[in-house]
Amino acid sequence: MRIDVAISDQISPHDGRFIDGKHYFACRVYFEDTDFSGIVYHANYLRYMERARSDMLRGLGMDQNKAFESGEGVYAVVDLTMKYLAPAKLDDDLLVVSTVETLRGASVIIDQSIFRGEHPITQASVQAAFLTPAGRPRRQPKAWTKAFASVMTDGNRN
Repeated sequence: MRIDVAISDQISPHDGRFIDGKHYFACRVYFEDTDFSGIVYHANYLRYMERARSDMLRGLGMDQNKAFESGEGVYAVVDLTMKYLAPAKLDDDLLVVSTVETLRGASVIIDQSIFRGEHPITQASVQAAFLTPAGRPRRQPKAWTKAFASVMTDGNRN
């Protein structure tokens, strides 16, 4: 079987987008995400948020692969607080909304909420530290801190 290049060029993985300083990333609940009762298994909310954060960084022009491969560093989650408000279920359309809340020299705090329709079902605060390949904290690249600052509102700047 061969794939028509014109068709494959039209179909690509979903990309989120920034609107008024917030990053929006849509996803859907599949059977593999649920437990035997059809409710999303608790750890999968972390997966949805991780995908949204990775998409957000990509959207800000941050090439994590290049930074890692060059030995510059990589982000690692060092603190996470999450609250489950309501369960997501099979076939739900979800929207992960991410906001850069606090920007420090070697870390960033991103607040994330998962919505089903207009209702929040999960809320989290994620602190990611920029680490050397040896696992030691390192200042984030200046271009990256500028990119984060560009989407922060005045109300959430340090």
